[in-house]
Order: sequence, then C-alpha cells, then structure tokens
Amino acid sequence: MPKLARYIVGAVVAAVILFLVWYFSNIVGYILISAVLAIIGKPIVDKLVRVRIKGRSFPRWLAALVALLAIWTVAVLFVTFFIPLVFGKFSELSRMDVSFVVEAFEEPLLALQDFLEKYFAFDASEFSLSHELTGHLTPLLNLDTISDALSSTFGLIARTLIALFSITFITFFFLKQDNLFRNMLVALFPKKYKDNIDRALASVTSLLIRYFTGIIAESAAVMLILSSLLLIWGFPADTAFFMGFVVGVLNVIPYIGPIMGAAISIAVGMVSPLAGMGIGNMVLVILGNVIFVQMIDNFVLQPYLYSNRVKAHPLEIFLVILIAGSVAGILGMLLAIPSYTVLRVFAKEFLNNFRIVQKLTENI
Repeated sequence: MPKLARYIVGAVVAAVILFLVWYFSNIVGYILISAVLAIIGKPIVDKLVRVRIKGRSFPRWLAALVALLAIWTVAVLFVTFFIPLVFGKFSELSRMDVSFVVEAFEEPLLALQDFLEKYFAFDASEFSLSHELTGHLTPLLNLDTISDALSSTFGLIARTLIALFSITFITFFFLKQDNLFRNMLVALFPKKYKDNIDRALASVTSLLIRYFTGIIAESAAVMLILSSLLLIWGFPADTAFFMGFVVGVLNVIPYIGPIMGAAISIAVGMVSPLAGMGIGNMVLVILGNVIFVQMIDNFVLQPYLYSNRVKAHPLEIFLVILIAGSVAGILGMLLAIPSYTVLRVFAKEFLNNFRIVQKLTENI
C-alpha cells in the first residue's frame, strides 16, 4: 500500500476512534476514573496477595474487594464530614441580608461611584452603584434560587448512582485482574506497537501517580493551613474548616479556582462575622489569609506540582491550561494537565521523528 494511502487510512481510523470516544464519553470517563482508582488501590492488593494464611495465599478477588472497600470508606468519611458543613453554610448564605452588607461598604462604593462619574461621565442621578449591586446580588442569594439549584442537583442523583455503580464494578475487575486495563488498551493497536504501548503506559502511570498525589497533597495542605490560621483569628471551627475546605478544593482549578474560593469564603464570613469586628475588617482578614496561603502554594507547592511532577515547563503548562479553558471551560482546565501528559507520552512513542515532539518530550 502506498505511503499516502497508509496515512489516509490511519487518519480515518484515528478520526473514527476519536468520534467513538466522544460519543461514548460517559463510559470512557467511567473507565478512566476506574483506572485511576485501580492505580490507587493496587499497592493494597499487591501487599495482601503476598500474605499467606496457613500456607495459602490471600485470594486476589478478596484483596481487590478489600482495596475497593478501603477507597470507598475514605470517600464516604470525607463526604460525611464535609457535606453537612457545606449545606449548612449555603443555607446561612440564603438568609444573608444583602442590603446590610452593601451598606457596610457604602463609603468605598460612593468613592468608586464618584470616580466613575468623574472619569466616565454618566448621570449619577440615574445610577446608584449600591442599588445596582444589591439588585444583582439579592436574586443570587435568594432561597428560591438556591432551592432551584439544589433541586437540579438532586435531579442528578439517578445518574450519579449509575456512575458510582459502574465505576465500582469496573474498578473491582481492574484490581482483580492485573494489567486488564493495559491489555484493553494494547488490543486497540496493531501487535507491532506492543512495546511502544507498554513503555507509554508505564511512563503515563508514573507521571499521573506523581501528579494526582501532588494534587491531593496540595489541596490538603492549603485546607489545613488556611483553617488553622482562621482558627487562630478566632473564627468558629465549622466556619474555619468550611473556608479551608472550599479554598482547598477549588484550588485544583488553575488560576481562577483561588479567586472563587476567596469570594465564597468572604461571603460566608459576612454571614457569621467575628464578634467585635466590622465587616470591612473581617473581609480584609479573610482575604489576607487566603492571599498568604496562596503565596505559600504558588512559591512552594505548585512549582513542584505543575512543572517538576509532570516534567513540563511552567509556561508550557500555562498555555495548555489556557487553551483547554477556552475549549472546555472549567472542566477543560481541570483535565488539561493529565490529558496533556498522556498526549506527550504517546507522542514521544509514535511521533518522535518530529522536532517539536522531541523538544516537548525531551524531559520525559
């Protein structure tokens, strides 16, 4: 077959595969999540199968079941602790008097309005920044609005249960049958590429384990540091841990996550301010602590996480996240780094004759 024809056939096959992945994206997502959970649970399975009881080996199916139960136990404990806290705080937010909060910032808002009137020439008699701010914030914090949002969330329960069952089922077999995911992936490629696939999967597994463990460690560190600082300032334990949890979780969203976390933390602080402290000062305390923790994250944690752990240049990572965010929004930003890592590894194995691929993958 002529070389051009082989390229055309290869491009058609790749396009068909990409279409099937997009069309069955939910199922592909279940498989990928299960593969990650299997990577997390594999050390438990490997240790258990080496245990011998009365000369008999620990059954691998039972080791897989124990590892799966351990993973879900941690997840359930996490949800049990934080979900009531989250719903309680959002319930408090629904009762917040927006006009009272806006009045607390009346002076700076008036100064801002004078600035806008002076330099942008609009009629202040027809426009009030305070009224506009109140009018836009009140619907967002209205109980009916929040109830509608919660109703929509509950509408996802059925799909969530299906997803949880599917992921649990698939993860069990990934743990029970070692290399099952690898064999599934290898089967998609011609036999002559088996060695390339094996090397690529080994490299991807190593890099993704480093990345995901780094993400978890980073979120936990941000949560603990911020919660501790807020406790020192005198915030109630539930409020301090909620703010730490929100900032820690949203911190996984590159660049805009910390801003979202800070905004939610300030809103919660307005609902339950510290005794004897004005709203303005309380906002400064929360914002100052969030910024301090972000500086620790940016200068200590992230350099090791986003560059060293996936072996890519920080500017390279920034551009990838920017492109992914433009294409797929927040979800794209969340998946940008692991997806880019997988693409780089497979590009190194199959497209290493291109100079740009050699340059982008020279550190892998």
